[in-house]
Amino acid sequence: MELTIVVGVRRVDLADADCGIAQSLGVLTDWWTFLLVRDVAGGVTRFDGLQHGLGMSRRALAERLAALVDHGVLHRRRYTDRPPRYDYLLTEKGEGLMPVLIALQEWGDRHVLGDGSLTATAAAGSAEARRVHALIGRRLPDLTLARHDGAPVPPADPDAWTVLYCFPGAFVPGVQGLPPYWGDIPGAAGCTLESHTYAARAADFTAAGARIHGVSTQRPDQLAAFAAHAELPFPLLSDAEGRLATALLLPTFRAAGTDRLKRATLLLDPTATVRAVQFPVTDPAGSVTEMLRLVRDRTSAAAQGSSR
Repeated sequence: MELTIVVGVRRVDLADADCGIAQSLGVLTDWWTFLLVRDVAGGVTRFDGLQHGLGMSRRALAERLAALVDHGVLHRRRYTDRPPRYDYLLTEKGEGLMPVLIALQEWGDRHVLGDGSLTATAAAGSAEARRVHALIGRRLPDLTLARHDGAPVPPADPDAWTVLYCFPGAFVPGVQGLPPYWGDIPGAAGCTLESHTYAARAADFTAAGARIHGVSTQRPDQLAAFAAHAELPFPLLSDAEGRLATALLLPTFRAAGTDRLKRATLLLDPTATVRAVQFPVTDPAGSVTEMLRLVRDRTSAAAQGSSR
């Protein structure tokens, strides 16, 4: 049995229809489709927004959205009746593509935009750095992550400013073994120091009007063990499914068979809008002091603006 897929106006016959790669390509027919899934995961869910951001023709966009709905990757949610218009949202099947997007991004960052070396840091002028700093002014899409106690929570606190620091992984000495060759990865060391420093300055952040959330791709139980060991006064969040990394195109690297977040910190206002970023973070302890200064500057400016 042959599988026929459509690429633009060209048809391609795939003889190995039992191959999962071939079957996947029957759904994700071209690069536009991947970019559509990327943007929907990032919170762009309406036709006009997708068309404006990607620069596709309206006909081509309509065809691909309809195909993704037919394949169960997206579902439509009506937001107005006259005329009928819809948000396009990822289904559970669509969310299963997030690790694929993360792998594509990591491969592109490393082998196309980079020199092919494995690293957990990035140069200040790199494409990754530009991408992270371009998040300023961007509002996080509606998503939840698993807190270290397993409860689903949004990454940003709706009642306060939020410092969201992303780290590769933190482990309990003597209990949780470090991944193989962890110490040889540039920038991977320092997660424990960063978390301890945030814990030591937590009262200062609270006084400045901000709450602290840490996030990594570790499982909630791994984060819970570390949070208890380090006596952290704030929650750690698990992005094991890659929801946040995919939505914000955060820099990642792959080590010991696991996708890891590169160290980066976002300052979010109560509307979950990014107001400041730190990337690359090469001084974990020093970055905490710098972030506290940023918090004080932003919250003070916001207070002065609201009093006028």
